[in-house]
Amino acid sequence: MNQIIKIKTNKQGEVSVSARELYQALEVKKRFSAWFETNSKQLIEDVDFTSVLSGTEVQNNGGTQVRQLQDYSLTVDAAKQIAMMSGTDKGREIRLYFIEIEKQWNSPELMLSRSLQYANSKLIGYESQIAELTPKAEMNDVFIETGAAIGVREAAKEMNVKQNEFIDHLLNNKYLYRSSGIRGKLQPYKKYVPKFFVLKSGSVNGVEFTPQVLITPYGRQFFYKKFYAPDQMEMSV
Repeated sequence: MNQIIKIKTNKQGEVSVSARELYQALEVKKRFSAWFETNSKQLIEDVDFTSVLSGTEVQNNGGTQVRQLQDYSLTVDAAKQIAMMSGTDKGREIRLYFIEIEKQWNSPELMLSRSLQYANSKLIGYESQIAELTPKAEMNDVFIETGAAIGVREAAKEMNVKQNEFIDHLLNNKYLYRSSGIRGKLQPYKKYVPKFFVLKSGSVNGVEFTPQVLITPYGRQFFYKKFYAPDQMEMSV
């Protein structure tokens, strides 16, 4: 079949026709803007047509320049209606052309082809998501495999994040506090012990020192998800 008017297909599989191309195919003598204003009175904007710009080359000082023109993207049904309203042999020819195009478009072969294309595009999207999340999943496995509570410095190194930034997160979100002043030792709030933190006590020359705070594997997994991979948050405190 000869292509009278180009049929455009978007990513969602929706087909459309340029109003300017339809106007030219119908061989209308009236100005485009006046023709479309008359023929669009029975159409609904954003349902039957949408406003778009189309580029056309024009001669300018011995060269060519692209000029933007007002155009409209029509559904095939809207284009058929306009063609029929023209009441000319050309209009009837174009309407029959659209009907034949629709028959081909809705054939089992093309419907299957579009379904496969859609399925493939979704699969590619899922594969991209999996690839993006895999490093995070592997990082979570590290926490579980370690199986021991470790210090804040070691935890930051394990997560591959800045220690000071990690400590700021823990302080600002009220998981830890400093025992005295801005340089005091880090200590956990009681409600997060022993789920997120454990305390390692000890003494030097018989003198007890402030217990060192250690982060459990569960705590490290939770904090990593909360601060660095929020899309994976599933746990509640």
